[in-house]
Amino acid sequence: MIQLKVASDKKEQEEKSVQKRVSEIIERIKKEGGKALREYNTLFDGCNRESYKITEEEIQKAYREVKPSTLDDLKFAAKNIESFAKRQKGILRDLKEEEVLPGVFLGHRAIPIESCAGYVPGGRYPLPSSALMSITPAKVAGVKRIVTCSPAVKGTKVIHPATLVAMDLAGANEIYAMGGAQAIAALAYGTDYIKAVDTIVGPGNQYVTEAKRQVSGKVGIDFLAGPSEVVVIADETADPKLIAADILAQSEHDPQARGILLCTDEKVGRQTMEEVEKFLKELPTRNIAKIAWENNGEVILLNTLEEAICMSNKLSPEHLEIQVKNPDDMVSKLTSYGSLFIGEGAAEVFGDYVAGTNHILPTMEAARYTGGVWVGSFMKIVTNQRVTKEGLKTIAPVASRLGELEGLFAHKLAADVRLK
Repeated sequence: MIQLKVASDKKEQEEKSVQKRVSEIIERIKKEGGKALREYNTLFDGCNRESYKITEEEIQKAYREVKPSTLDDLKFAAKNIESFAKRQKGILRDLKEEEVLPGVFLGHRAIPIESCAGYVPGGRYPLPSSALMSITPAKVAGVKRIVTCSPAVKGTKVIHPATLVAMDLAGANEIYAMGGAQAIAALAYGTDYIKAVDTIVGPGNQYVTEAKRQVSGKVGIDFLAGPSEVVVIADETADPKLIAADILAQSEHDPQARGILLCTDEKVGRQTMEEVEKFLKELPTRNIAKIAWENNGEVILLNTLEEAICMSNKLSPEHLEIQVKNPDDMVSKLTSYGSLFIGEGAAEVFGDYVAGTNHILPTMEAARYTGGVWVGSFMKIVTNQRVTKEGLKTIAPVASRLGELEGLFAHKLAADVRLK
């Protein structure tokens, strides 16, 4: 292994101050409800609306403000996301009771959760795609109450019209102009402005992520997401321009974003670095992308694709692209990633926006144990059992003995009384 480009030494992020600040915000929301929510929304976002709930008039106004071409694009993306979500739901079916032992019947049901919230970041630019990604699968799952929120545009009291339109297109029941840790706390505990939900999904900054961590358990969450990341596996047939563009597509998200190339050809590796520098000269977001590339970008030369596969599985990236001669030969060996992009045509940006797969994905090696947001994120698989008198003869004596072994004598009693 040769590192053609090395990431700079990473300093430990100062997390304690964020944890403390978020904890204070959550406690105030719990104790003071809407009063604290209003104070924080005014302080952080300059938004002091009388009611944080978006009205139907505001939604219709947003439709009028969005360009027709933008509306068409959002509808196109929404249709693809919904279509794929429906295919996914097809595998989440009730399991009818089946007799697994004489007189013992087992099964399960796939039940949508009652309520959920999709958090949509505001940031420097609107992110309507995140609205589509968080709300659409919940709608397909059958969630009865779908809430969504996003910070108001700085200096205004309204959500960006493109984001608001996307929220409505995707099927949100309630939309709120609020953001940050205070929004997560309000969604988890409820206030006089908003009723609490059962689970919260969606990306956000370090304060949002920390707030999700702290309310986890009170409500469900998808996962704790960090800066965006992409790993590209390439051989001598790969196009350095395509790789460079895809790395920069991740790098422009955040100064902490990571773009990593694992290649088996030194020429491809070095040309990719050259192409990155060329693109950066003209890229409007170069101020962010350049920092991310210089600090976190890596180009690693490996002897074989097998070595690249092994390293990729250890990195467990959010996005994984394979730009090699025979990409299908590699798919079954790649086991740890958020979403996989097969072949040079499958740019990560298509997954971000329009292909139909979800872009809310695990980062920071979380792909080792979870996938991204999908229909199943909004459904519960709950089991059931039915036992006849015949079944009791088979399983009750075993349960009685195991209860006694564990010193749980009421467990033993509950089994024994059914045999008398």
